[in-house]
Amino acid sequence: MWQQYLHQIQKGDVKALARCISLVENEVPGYELLLQSLPSNSIPVIGITGPPGAGKSTLTDSLIDAITQEGKKVGVLCIDPSSPFNLGALLGDRIRMSDWYNNPNVFIRSLATRGSLGGLHPKIIEITDLMKAAPVDYIIIETVGIGQSEIDIVGLADITVVVVVPEAGDEIQTMKAGLMEIADIFVVNKADRPDADLFVSNLSLMLAPAFHSKDITIPIIKTVATTKQGVKDLYNAIVNQIAHSTLNEKRSWLLTEKAFYLISQNRMKGIDKNQLKKEIAKEGSKFNLYEFIKGY
Repeated sequence: MWQQYLHQIQKGDVKALARCISLVENEVPGYELLLQSLPSNSIPVIGITGPPGAGKSTLTDSLIDAITQEGKKVGVLCIDPSSPFNLGALLGDRIRMSDWYNNPNVFIRSLATRGSLGGLHPKIIEITDLMKAAPVDYIIIETVGIGQSEIDIVGLADITVVVVVPEAGDEIQTMKAGLMEIADIFVVNKADRPDADLFVSNLSLMLAPAFHSKDITIPIIKTVATTKQGVKDLYNAIVNQIAHSTLNEKRSWLLTEKAFYLISQNRMKGIDKNQLKKEIAKEGSKFNLYEFIKGY
């Protein structure tokens, strides 16, 4: 069965891809066999991240347009906040991407964080690798806008695009310790707003020491995603980074991060959080966390 699914995915069967994503997401027995049969490939993964309100969804929509205009195919994973009631994805922001659902060159899937603290889905690594089996040229992952904890994307994406807005000027120093240091490309979205040029200048000055110490230049692209202004420049910058960056050097590190995460997840199987809560509640005031976890 799994080989048949894989063959269908490789032929571009989007229904088979969607079904297999659900099987992996829900850990249907035997799904590991499908993952183990996936071929190795080097389809670039583009991570789109940034603080809330930066316009990531609109920018992703415009980037899809730029990619398809070049005759390329793209798979998109949009990570949404989870409903507190059923852990499903809250899809409000996806309405603006509705133009692409019937486009044969675009595959879009929304996933819920399901309580994951890193702005990603617990099975994002497996689902991304599954999508790489499909005939696509790029994979885009748009994360939830939750700030510095989103740095998990750097362990998954080949190219990380950090989206900020001119009003973020006062927040730059607080973001610097996490979110601001993972970017391969910066996008200053909503660049038609006042003081956008000043913000870009200040951002460049802040990054100058990093450029000097690492002998690199991180592009800063100004965009107005609602009108697609600057999005073509962003696409060109992504293509240039993929062509000239040290993706091969980064590959071992990325695979190490993925392997560590998957091994950790596997070791945690069988541990029920609700059961933990019951056991801890029984201990009452005598509870000692470190004595308790020795049993695990």
